Amino acid sequence: MVTGEIQIRVRYAETDRMGLLHHANYLVYFEQGRTELLRAQGFTYRDIEDQGFYLVLTKVQVRYKSPAYYDDLLTLRTILVRTTLVKIEHRYELLRGGVLVAEGETTLGCVDTGGKIQPLPDGLRSKDEISN
Repeated sequence: MVTGEIQIRVRYAETDRMGLLHHANYLVYFEQGRTELLRAQGFTYRDIEDQGFYLVLTKVQVRYKSPAYYDDLLTLRTILVRTTLVKIEHRYELLRGGVLVAEGETTLGCVDTGGKIQPLPDGLRSKDEISN
């Protein structure tokens, strides 16, 4: 299973009037985790897009467990759960000092420049997943 971790410090601009991390920013953090996990595998979104492929969100879910505050140092664990011919599924765990702040899942679909579903580029699928 492919997994990556990054550290994220909650910035003031990402909080609401109560000093809490605004709920929409969790999705931004998840995207940051996906981007870095992809980079660790030797790819960038730019490389994929330059080939005429786009990875678009088709499903997202977040479960908020504990608040995060301005200046908290968080650890985001991004887990590549599954790839198929046309999609990638990730799971996320956002932690502060080992305490679960939020968890979530996303599904990305692969499309061309016209929005038509396309097979993922070969390098994004393992040999086992290509046969599925």
